[in-house]
Order: sequence, then structure tokens, then C-alpha cells
Amino acid sequence: MPTRPFEVERQIACGVCHGDFKRCRLVVCPYLASVRDWFGRQPALSSTSLFGASPPSAFVGSWGYPRVLAGPLVPPVREGTAIMDASETWLGLGVGEILRFRLSLVRGKAQRPVEAARDPDRILSATQEEAMASKPVDTELWLEKKPVLEGPFSARAPPSGPSGVIRKLVLAENPSVPRKVDSVVSDTDLLATQGVADLYRGGIPQSQITRVFSVGLLGTAKRRRLVPTEWSITAVDDILGRGLVERVKRHPLLDDYRVFGHAEFGNNVQVLLTPTSWMFEGLEAFNLESDPVPFADHEFYRGRKTYPTALAGGYHAARLPVLEYMDREHRQGGAIVFMEVYKDWIPLGVWRYREIARAALLQPPTTFESLPEALAALRPRLHLRLERWLQASRLLRFHARQRRLTDYLPRPSSRPAPGRQSP
Repeated sequence: MPTRPFEVERQIACGVCHGDFKRCRLVVCPYLASVRDWFGRQPALSSTSLFGASPPSAFVGSWGYPRVLAGPLVPPVREGTAIMDASETWLGLGVGEILRFRLSLVRGKAQRPVEAARDPDRILSATQEEAMASKPVDTELWLEKKPVLEGPFSARAPPSGPSGVIRKLVLAENPSVPRKVDSVVSDTDLLATQGVADLYRGGIPQSQITRVFSVGLLGTAKRRRLVPTEWSITAVDDILGRGLVERVKRHPLLDDYRVFGHAEFGNNVQVLLTPTSWMFEGLEAFNLESDPVPFADHEFYRGRKTYPTALAGGYHAARLPVLEYMDREHRQGGAIVFMEVYKDWIPLGVWRYREIARAALLQPPTTFESLPEALAALRPRLHLRLERWLQASRLLRFHARQRRLTDYLPRPSSRPAPGRQSP
């Protein structure tokens, strides 16, 4: 599931550096001025040796696949690092704050074939042990050269700081591994999809599930391999969604139209649920000043068999919270998710759609008896005019052509009953 070039380009808002902040020549960078100044005052980030508490975190690159660069992310500090790789906890933080702690994570890199996950050497084994942990792990990292600050931002994964080739990697303490994680990782007869589902049901945070999946610790013994972090993020969203949708399809239908919404990080997510059988559509709009037609991907009741090339990982990230909501409510319905990206946004990864949609769906909905009423309520919630969304949406056109069985029932007569007089 490689990253499409256009996917990255659409994610980069700055027309000067296109996300590669090393190339920025502006006096005041609209995105990274304060972060860059802070970065320059951190001598520990330019050393060839580092000691700190990994959040825990690991990163597997996609460049050179099937030989990839894998290793831990280690900050030069030991306190307050748990939040640095836990995207579930980032709502409410400022973008600058997220960038500061993400860019303080030094990424150690060791090139390995993806099959090395089955028989890891010392460096990869330490990376895997750390990835299983639920608490920060004191880590010693030695690099071949001083780490280099890299770009551009990724379309799917959160940003990270400077990187360098690993010379030596040592865990200074035994990682704290949840019993459920240890059990699933130890089961070499369990399919990776089942392992992801078991960890999710066991209450393991999704960021940790993705990390364990990425470093090749899930699946049957002969099929385990390293998975680039960007791909594993979308894979876990998709696996969890496919498991939930089968349950949702067995629930009774919603009895009204529901609208939810939340905005953060320069992104606006509005969710419309419809009293129909399961169907889903994601709509995403950039550069709103140009009055664009949004990108769109959709599925009907039987799902889709092709990759959602228009929205890519954003599709699965937005779909999962909708399915979680319907399963909690024991209801089935259709869903259309409207996603807007504003000028003050920078690439932080597709986790933002997942977490913003989750926040929206935790709030009480505004309910309506008809689709026109629901759409009228959505109009002021969206910056892009509603007509553009209607133009892009396959599901809204489908709803406009459909009639429900109740539409064919005779309407109550306004004439008085026989033998009675009108008032």
C-alpha cells in the first residue's frame, strides 16, 4: 500500500517548501518558525549518542521496500515522554506543541529486509521489545554520524525529528509489556488480522497496536514481516473497520438523521448519519478559496474491493469512528463524513481525522426527520458551499433517487370522518 505522490502533494499546504522545511527561505515560516528556533537550541539533538525514555515508539520507513529502514524514536529526555507517540491523547494540544515534542524524537535507522522480523538481530530485536511496551523505556542510542533533520512531512504518519544510522542500541531497562500484547505476540499460529482484533478488544491503544503490527510481531510465524509505519496505520484502521462492519450490519436501522461535528488542528469534520442500511462515503476538500469539488470515495452495503485512491488513508481513518459509534449504539445506518482542511493546517498524519471524528461522535447529535433538514443544518457548519459537496457525493445522489416504502403508503385524509362535521 505505497504512498501515492499526489497524496503527499495534497497534504502539503505551504507553496514555498511543500513540507520540506529544510528548504524554507521565508524570514518567518508560517508553520515552523517557533519550532525551528526551539530545535536549534537543543544541542542534545545533534549528538551521536543519546540517552532518553522512548515513548515507546518505533518507525519503519517505506523507502527501498522490501529493504526498509527501521528503528526506535528516542528523545534526549526521560520525563513526560509518554504522550509523544500516543495520538489518542493529542486533541486539545496546540499544533506547535505537537511539533515540538515530535521533532525532539531522534529516529534511529537500520536497514533490514522485511523478512528480518522473523529472526531479528540485536538492533531489530531491541526495537521490537520496545514497541511492545506500554510505558516509556529508557534507551541508549549510538549513531554513526550526527542526526540530520529531514523532510518532507508524511501524508499519513506524524512527523519525527532528525535521524541517523544506528551503530548500537541498548534498552537500559526491561520494557513493561501488557499481558494481552505478550499473549498475542507469542501466538505464532494467529493471523495478523485476528491479532489486531484481539488487541483492540483487549483495550490496547490503537497507536500501540499499529506499532506492534509495524515491527512485524503479528501474524503466523512464516508470514511475519516489517510493515512501513504509514502502511500499518491504514492497515490497522481497515482491519478494525472490517471487523466492526459485520456486527453493525446485524443491528436495527437508525430511526432518524443525525449530524455531529468537531474542528481542530485546522481541520473540520462533520458527520451525517442516515436511517438506511450500511453505506459510507468520505469527502475531503482542500484550498477552499478556489471553490473546489471535494475528493470522494464511497462504499455501499457490500463494501469496496479497491483501494480508496482519492482519500487514501483518510478514508479508513474516518470510517472507523463511525463504525465504533454505531456498534456502541447498536444501530445500523449510512454515513457521510465531510472533511475540510483550512489554511492554518500542517501535515500531522491521518490520525487527526480519526480522533476528530471520534470527538465529534462522543457528543450528543442534532437529529432530524428528513435529509433536506439535515443538509440545511450542515450548510452553516461547512466553509465550502454545500452545492460543491452535493456535486462530489455519490451517496447523496443515491439518496435523492431512492424512495422508502413509507413513501407509498396512503397519506392521512384531511376530509372529516363520515357522520361528523368539521369544526
